Amino acid sequence: MTRTFIIAEAGVNHNGSIEMARELIIQAAKAGADAVKFQTFKAEHIISKHAQKADYQKKNTIQEESQLDMVKKLEMNQKMHEELVECCRENNIKFLSTPFDLDSVDLLANELGVDQLKIPSGEITNGPLLLKVAQTKLPVYLSTGMSTLGEIEEALGVLAYGYLGYEDYPTLRRLSEVYASIEGQKILQQYVTLLHCTTEYPAPFQDVNLRAMDTLGTAFGLPVGLSDHTEGVAVAIAAVARGAKVIEKHFTLDKTLPGPDHKASLEPTELEHMITSIRQVEMALGTSVKTATPSEQKNKPIARKSLVAARNIQKGEIFNHENLTAKRPGTGISPMHFWEWIGKEAKRDYGADEVIEP
Repeated sequence: MTRTFIIAEAGVNHNGSIEMARELIIQAAKAGADAVKFQTFKAEHIISKHAQKADYQKKNTIQEESQLDMVKKLEMNQKMHEELVECCRENNIKFLSTPFDLDSVDLLANELGVDQLKIPSGEITNGPLLLKVAQTKLPVYLSTGMSTLGEIEEALGVLAYGYLGYEDYPTLRRLSEVYASIEGQKILQQYVTLLHCTTEYPAPFQDVNLRAMDTLGTAFGLPVGLSDHTEGVAVAIAAVARGAKVIEKHFTLDKTLPGPDHKASLEPTELEHMITSIRQVEMALGTSVKTATPSEQKNKPIARKSLVAARNIQKGEIFNHENLTAKRPGTGISPMHFWEWIGKEAKRDYGADEVIEP
């Protein structure tokens, strides 16, 4: 049985509070998540003062504040990160984070010593960041929201370039060559998992297009999962049934809290329900072999039928359609042999409903 890796995406749902962030870790661990993920950034390094907020952010935050002001309040310093890493260790859950700028890559990889990074959909065209991430030699989850197959291939080219240790500045043509090389393909298979994603909060069900996971797997030959932004848990569970290796899902302590992502997140009880359901689906997927399972075996003689006497039959009487029928239990001759018995002679007397003996 393949176990899906489940990431509880705390993101910025801590609202800048270390106490809230710690509680998010505790709740993710209680729910059974494999990892809890945050976001690491210096707001002034990633957002200009002219950047507008997304529509969903405008709805869920103070109208008058800029995107920079909004995000600045959600920034966590190194000390806070160190506390969260320790909290994860104490609660036996993996710490993950998404770096949005070059300094944040250094913080996570060099100062905190994380063993994996997540690249968000919005950074898939950020060549310098992709290269910096790959140069850490850490495996990555690469979200592909808003992307075309061509853009994903370009991003994978940058990652392959960095993982292989090339240090000169590449051209797009060079990146394409590295991506297509045997060495490039091998290194990507070693380090990269793709996450299908619909970048909207919440994502409309009609825009999810889960079948695109199949396309990603076929096109790139890499493990594929889902970063799910839909409401509820149905899509995440369906993705596992379709073969997702990783599920990432936003969660919060309370959907009514102020902030950009709370309303599109699961609360702890919903997160636990999702994880429990995913584990049940994993067990239910089983193998491709079609056979009677151990739990079914005991029901075969009860549910199936045998050849029985439709009425009293005397020794020497010929079996025919009037005196031979099929009834439960299925402990005797299978009714599949019904026609072979028509015209045979009864070797002994049978009472009505008595199972016919060979």
